[in-house]
Amino acid sequence: MAQKVLLGLSGGVDSAVAAYILKEQGYDVTCAFMRNWDSFANNDIMGNPTIQDDVCPQEQDYLDAKAVADKLGLPLLRVDFVKEYWDNVFTYFLDEYRKGRTPNPDILCNKYIKFDAFMKYARKLGFDILATGHYAQVEHTPLYSRMLRGADSNKDQTYFLCQVSQDALAHALFPIGNLNKAEVRIIAQKLELESVATKKDSTGICFIGERNFKEFLQNYLPSQDGDIVDIHSLEVIGRHIGVLYYTIGQRKGLGIGGNKGPWFVVGKDVHKNILYVTNGNEKDWLYSTSCIVSGVNWLRPHKPENEYACTAKFRYRQQDHEISLQFIDETTVLVCYPQGVASVTCGQEAVFYDGQECLGGGVIEEVFCDGISMQKKIEEHVAHGKN
Repeated sequence: MAQKVLLGLSGGVDSAVAAYILKEQGYDVTCAFMRNWDSFANNDIMGNPTIQDDVCPQEQDYLDAKAVADKLGLPLLRVDFVKEYWDNVFTYFLDEYRKGRTPNPDILCNKYIKFDAFMKYARKLGFDILATGHYAQVEHTPLYSRMLRGADSNKDQTYFLCQVSQDALAHALFPIGNLNKAEVRIIAQKLELESVATKKDSTGICFIGERNFKEFLQNYLPSQDGDIVDIHSLEVIGRHIGVLYYTIGQRKGLGIGGNKGPWFVVGKDVHKNILYVTNGNEKDWLYSTSCIVSGVNWLRPHKPENEYACTAKFRYRQQDHEISLQFIDETTVLVCYPQGVASVTCGQEAVFYDGQECLGGGVIEEVFCDGISMQKKIEEHVAHGKN
């Protein structure tokens, strides 16, 4: 008997082509559309450009997914994880922003929704395998399941999959991982999947969509304006609308005038509501040489006992950086990169690689420069400057 696969069909071109490939490969394929966000129930009003639309984007995505399933002759289920998304993804997302950190909702979404709640749903219905339209590859070996980068380096999504458990990965397939985006679109056009073939890729927050981000956050985290301070001179050079809305390394949207720019965010004092910046000629404050990473999901069966050389991405679409890591405890590592890396940010994910293989990742907890905490370095500099 053919293995039973449940495919997450999103209403986009990637999962549509994934469904076709699985069917062609002889799997017994059923599709499922996930609804994980309710704008009205979740008070998603400000910053939502589609709140007054007759057909909300999620419902349009469902209609597009249904058109694909009908065209391919596949059954389509519909499942609701609105509560699970709020409890496990969005609540954490808001808590991190309250602390002045920058979380990654796409990683949380894959960990808690697609490869946990959805995986449990699939198993309950008797499916052997869960499939998605991610640009990643998995190689199932007798020892463990290896996660490999997608063939399309511009679309590779292993960064967002770094927190998927080994158990979930062992029952996962990524049918388009060996294709590039252009090839996926050509397949969709040849199949006349009109609802998705030329549809724009989804952007914005996972399962929520495109938003005016600062306005969107104000639905949940009230803004409080305050001073923007030049970290070198300690002079007030502008006003911000709330330190929670900015991230380390951010350059655009600061609204600082004058001719000394460009300006970059280098630190925040959440309690005093101060945003610290540096100008483009004095960027030393952006660079760190090590960090502590917690909650590490290590995909190989054994953790290295000693210092281990590999590469890391500290944010999506960033180049790989040469690093060494050492486990401090079961899920915490010290990551060292003496060459210096700019804008390593607390709350973001550090994702580790050995060549094409994704080893896993964890949350950046604290960032250091030559052994001194960057946050402490800023605090001491400010205290010294005011004495």
